[in-house]
Amino acid sequence: MLESIKLPITVKADVNLVLVALTLMGLVTRLCGINFPKAVVFDEVYYGQFVSLYMKQLFFIDESGPPLGHMILALGAYLGGFDGNFVWDRIGAEYTSNVPVWSLRVIPALAGALCVPLGYQVMVELRYSHLTAVGATLLLLLENALIVQSRFMLLESLLIFFLLTAVLFYLRFHNAYSSGERSLTLWVWLVMSGVSCACALGVKYTGVFTYMLLLGLAVFHTWQLIGNQALSNALVMVQVMVRSFALLILPVLCYFGFFYVHLSLLCRSGPHDPMMSSAFQASLEGGLSRITQWQPLEVAYGSQVTLRSVSSKPVPCWLHSHRVNYPIRYEDGRGSSHQQQITCYPFKDVNNWWVIKDPGRQELVVSSPPQTVKHGDIIQLVHGMTSRFLNTHDVAAPVSPHLQEVSGYIDFNVSMPSQNLWKVEILNRESERAVWKTIYSEVQLVHVNTSAVLKLSGASLPEWGFRQLEVVGDKLSKGYQQRWAWNVEEHRYGRSHEQKEREQELHSPTHIDISRNLTFIDKFLEVQLKMLTMKIEETEHKYSSSPLEWVTMDTNIVYWLHPSSNAQIHLIGNIVTWTFANLGLALFSLLFIWYLLRRRRNIHDIPEETWHQFVQAGAVCAGGWVVNYLPFFMMEKTLFLYHYLPALTFKILLLSVVIEHLHVHIFRSSLQRRSLEGVLLAGLALVYVCYHTLSPFTYGYPELSSEDIPFLRWRESWDILIRQH
Repeated sequence: MLESIKLPITVKADVNLVLVALTLMGLVTRLCGINFPKAVVFDEVYYGQFVSLYMKQLFFIDESGPPLGHMILALGAYLGGFDGNFVWDRIGAEYTSNVPVWSLRVIPALAGALCVPLGYQVMVELRYSHLTAVGATLLLLLENALIVQSRFMLLESLLIFFLLTAVLFYLRFHNAYSSGERSLTLWVWLVMSGVSCACALGVKYTGVFTYMLLLGLAVFHTWQLIGNQALSNALVMVQVMVRSFALLILPVLCYFGFFYVHLSLLCRSGPHDPMMSSAFQASLEGGLSRITQWQPLEVAYGSQVTLRSVSSKPVPCWLHSHRVNYPIRYEDGRGSSHQQQITCYPFKDVNNWWVIKDPGRQELVVSSPPQTVKHGDIIQLVHGMTSRFLNTHDVAAPVSPHLQEVSGYIDFNVSMPSQNLWKVEILNRESERAVWKTIYSEVQLVHVNTSAVLKLSGASLPEWGFRQLEVVGDKLSKGYQQRWAWNVEEHRYGRSHEQKEREQELHSPTHIDISRNLTFIDKFLEVQLKMLTMKIEETEHKYSSSPLEWVTMDTNIVYWLHPSSNAQIHLIGNIVTWTFANLGLALFSLLFIWYLLRRRRNIHDIPEETWHQFVQAGAVCAGGWVVNYLPFFMMEKTLFLYHYLPALTFKILLLSVVIEHLHVHIFRSSLQRRSLEGVLLAGLALVYVCYHTLSPFTYGYPELSSEDIPFLRWRESWDILIRQH
């Protein structure tokens, strides 16, 4: 046995030393000195807040994108021992000793560094030469804007990393399959491409553009596969199913997984609770759950409740009344009922409490056993602190005169009888006699006399109504809208017969017997809906810009300024690279159109294999630029130069594609090729000179003098600070 073992045992490996060297240079340019500055840099003030909330496990919702990117940043903070205690209130604030600056920034920096060798490998998978891949990698390596964005606690480097891995893994799968390989590794590449697509989408929603591009490529390749007569029907079906799973089903499962981890981590009540439903809030530790965890589940006659509007627009609020009447006449001369005001109040208050009354009984207490309220039942709502009945009638509402006024009924001995009967309609009922449930049931209250639905108009009352939100009756309501849906949030079974005792009872905490939890799917759907529908008021930012300004870099962003010196960090790209990349895009477009027209005339200037390579490279690189750039023209949000960086990355790769094509297929003579090589060497030298010249703005050091800075303001539109000492 022992004699059969051959010694020594050796392992042979092929190492691409050029790729290793480029990777090391990427690590050096991105990681060296990331501790500097030890102050909040630009959007670190935004993402840092979420990192702190993760450390404290406090719930939040970010309308700008999914949670994966935030969780990756939080992972760095966790590994560095950050406790979340830092006030992220302004750019330039000095980090305190408990903030692990290196740990917060190292993961984005690593992702940015790895984008350098990824660019190399993408070019190789597109079947271009290693020398061309090196050229593309050097341009990515020396791109100042990509370096700046990688060195801080920001998301673009993570996004670009996942976009490049998604493209690389898919190209590896396609090339291996096309060459006849049928190993397990082949399918691993496809699965990893799907996971990378999900991760890109999980970092920022803009990742969906490259995902759609890859899906388009996959559909085209699968369509070609279906037309292959050499494959059996069963094999084609298996291929389609496997590809569909890897690129459609798996990314969806991963996306769900990101939210599962996100919601599992953020289990405590946080700053964004009021935006969520009562049921969601009650599922979090602390906050509303402390109030509702022992409440009765089923609403009964005699129940004391607070009614929250299911709509959170314009703000979350509760049905409310107080001892103030509507004015006899409004500012426009219209008259009112002069009865007690009914409003929707955006704060917890004892005047938010109402008693569910059985119209056939005088008592305002829960019977034994409790008589539950069901879908279709008729009720009266009595205000807990003032004993006024919720009423509506054919009187114009104060701010919305086309709708009915809702009031707390006062009998003024005029011909205005009480109309205080309401029909309970449970909108999310499971049966026609479903019981009204605390937190869960969304109810519509329909006025018996006029068929008007109790709803939130969205308007605010004038000063006489304390700027609270207007509640109205709407006779024309059809379908479902959140503004006329209400749910019971706080709930107790009333036991007090006298008004004074009842008032004391309403001031006391609620507790009885039922705890509740939402399922993950319920929470996911609610969070996702909020993220997609939230409207945050956009304000013009000093450094915001339009997509037209990005291509020629007519704008910059000041990321950090030293409080007393000329040391500063700017998001400014390598202007030589940007210019060459624009030229490369223009040349590719002209060549593609030229070849297309010539081929239409049945003139083939280049071999068929070269044409297919050129088209595939264009689909990946030019397509990557298009899908990551043009959609921003349709976005109604504040945009910044860093939004262009994914598109720029693909455009740099496209430049290398064009250069090799010119060298191999356009310039035929040795003189032309040597001339092109000389131009390329001079261009790379210019790229390095530009990188080195702008490096004080990229790294923040060395500090420049007030005499040096004006020479770096190469465009009048750049905002660069000069301090005169």
